[in-house]
Amino acid sequence: MGKLRYTGAPFFASISALRIGADLSHVICSPTAAGAIKSYSPDLIVHPILREDKASEELRSTLDSLLSRLHVLIVGPGLGREDYMISHAKLAVTIAKERGMYVVLDADALWMIGHDLALIRGYRRAVLTPNVMEFKRLSENVDIDPKIPPEERAMHVSRALGGVTVLEKGGSDIICTNTGEASKEQAQLNKIAEGESTEERVVVDVPGGLKRCGGQGDILSGTVGTIMAWGKCYETGAFGDGSIPPSRIPLLAAVAGSMVTRTASRRAFSKQGRGLVTQDMLPEIGGAFAEIFGEGEKGWGVSTPEGKL
Repeated sequence: MGKLRYTGAPFFASISALRIGADLSHVICSPTAAGAIKSYSPDLIVHPILREDKASEELRSTLDSLLSRLHVLIVGPGLGREDYMISHAKLAVTIAKERGMYVVLDADALWMIGHDLALIRGYRRAVLTPNVMEFKRLSENVDIDPKIPPEERAMHVSRALGGVTVLEKGGSDIICTNTGEASKEQAQLNKIAEGESTEERVVVDVPGGLKRCGGQGDILSGTVGTIMAWGKCYETGAFGDGSIPPSRIPLLAAVAGSMVTRTASRRAFSKQGRGLVTQDMLPEIGGAFAEIFGEGEKGWGVSTPEGKL
């Protein structure tokens, strides 16, 4: 979701989704931002529906129809803090929850939920991706004791928000899910068994580049979102054996997205050095995925019997 002043962020998040392997990537934005975003890439599907002169409820049917075609929703890159954009974003998150979609919240979406914790509290299909300052504000919003050791705070934030997965970005990324037992209402909301609980913490210290670009967080949002979209397909039986419970999908997606983004940063920095900009990371995303996870027998970079790629 993007507006005029911040057209780069939604572009980086959405194009990163395609670069890691999404089939389609949609950008929901204000009419003032649409022209710029469309000009960046013909591969993106741009929906300029977030109008300042329309009440959010007037957009409900349009948003509901659009989200019914998607697997995941990413909110925050390019959002801004204008009242009308925040109102539209809250409606989108509400519809996503009603549909049981996976959600990634970053940037100004974290500011948004800091002022309305009920919007996301208890929704275990969400991943929050705060940087240092955003995490500090979020910790204060949920009254985390500042005396708690820094490496343990993400676990406490996750629990305070009812089991939302937290990806705390830093020198090493700390990823936590701490849910407590699901009540009947939480089980229905999250499509899990009543009483189910998860407590898991992963530290990702895969080397990144020595320069962190301003748009790297947007790339992280796009990669995590796409992997959660694959998780949605897995959950619905499109592939896999169903042995991974849905409650672990956000954490696993956050870990994988963190690893890919950090590796893409390292690969890009090795070529560009201090002149690295966010765009330089985009061509490295596919190679970063292959470096970490491999591409399989028929994957990218594997020779065919004829010797062609």
